[in-house]
Amino acid sequence: MRAIAVTVLLGLAGLVPADDKPERNVLRVLTYNIHHGEGTDGKLDLARIAEVIKAAKPDVVALQEVDRNTTRTGKVDQAAELAKLTGLNAEFGKAIDLQGGGYGLAVLSRFPLKGAKVHSLPGKERQEARIVLQVTVEPGGPFPALTFLNTHLQHDDGPTREKQIAKIDELFGTAAGAFVLAGDLNAAPASAPIKALAKNWAFATEPGRKGLLTIPSDTPRQQIDYILFRPADRFRVAEANVIEEKVASDHRPVFALVEWTGR
Repeated sequence: MRAIAVTVLLGLAGLVPADDKPERNVLRVLTYNIHHGEGTDGKLDLARIAEVIKAAKPDVVALQEVDRNTTRTGKVDQAAELAKLTGLNAEFGKAIDLQGGGYGLAVLSRFPLKGAKVHSLPGKERQEARIVLQVTVEPGGPFPALTFLNTHLQHDDGPTREKQIAKIDELFGTAAGAFVLAGDLNAAPASAPIKALAKNWAFATEPGRKGLLTIPSDTPRQQIDYILFRPADRFRVAEANVIEEKVASDHRPVFALVEWTGR
């Protein structure tokens, strides 16, 4: 599988107050499809997205539908801009070329991000290219260095989604180490891709659990955004919920607080 190096974007770590440092035995994880910063009111507003992120006080964030220097979003490097607005470190992974720039995924984190790679996922010739953005995060304390994975799967083709899940599992489903996988999986709780993931991954945001609907953001009817981890016996889920943000994007953000048990 081809792996492509991606550019590190350093956030302004000094903007995070010293007394706001996260506990090292827990990890605050957020996943958010930001719809290139365009809200349900039709306004393009990255500052609004940044406020949603900051309010959750995350340690690590998976962002989907992120633009980089495209015409439609004013030639702004959205990952870099969100790094500045939130005081976090950032990595961007390009899925496709778009309007003179790129479009894809980003990871933000309080911690330095290392070893970033983009892995291509299977898809048909005329479909939008899909990827996994892989980074290493080192929370410190009892937490080991962990592999954080961000993805956004095919939206209109179930069999392709299943192949994409199979590729993710091939790459990471049985590998040694600690892993967190987050993103817009475009898959309902009872679907084949979600059932396939459950074989090797544990869900912080349990499929089908009440209160975890994410789209459309104004009146959510579907759960398609998830946070997962493995190995299951090394993590404990302390909290998992959907943040009630109706306007900033067409998706609601998903939050999980996970504890490293180290058993």
